[in-house]
Amino acid sequence: MTRPRANRSLVDHPARLDQELAVQPWQRATLLLALVAAFELVLLIVAGGALLAKPGPHHAAAKQPHVAAVAAKPAPQRVKPAAPAQHAAAAAQLPRRKVKLVVLNGNGHQGAAADAAARVEHRGYRVGLVANAPHHDYPQTIVMYRRGFEGEGQRLARDLGVRVVSPLDGMKPAQLHGAQAVLILGG
Repeated sequence: MTRPRANRSLVDHPARLDQELAVQPWQRATLLLALVAAFELVLLIVAGGALLAKPGPHHAAAKQPHVAAVAAKPAPQRVKPAAPAQHAAAAAQLPRRKVKLVVLNGNGHQGAAADAAARVEHRGYRVGLVANAPHHDYPQTIVMYRRGFEGEGQRLARDLGVRVVSPLDGMKPAQLHGAQAVLILGG
């Protein structure tokens, strides 16, 4: 039986730690590129989050220019419910046939604004414009009225069973095309 020699190596080639542990130039370049890409990703996420978190009114106009001229979404926290029963509601000065409305679809159901326009015309109101609201996430139907036409707005709300009535909020009178009130259909 032969014994292995004591100085005989079990490895076919000697280890060269300085070459095996050294970082190659391509590895450095890859690491650097990965760090730059990660930094850019973080910047994109932060910028995207900032844009989505609180868009300004100019963002809504840029998304839907044809509707932005008609209406801007009123802030839900500013919408005031109809006056309590103990307060005397303002009396309507104009007959229904002289009240012109803008009907906006704020619930996203196709044809909802046209159906509502037909209902209000059947009640004697005039419809000046039927269009989509800038957003389709209104939780409930809203009646808004121009200054001086609170009575007409209250009467329209009573006629349609709408509980939320407020002065124009987020819309300018010029966007109404001569109408005295706006009906925004909600969910």
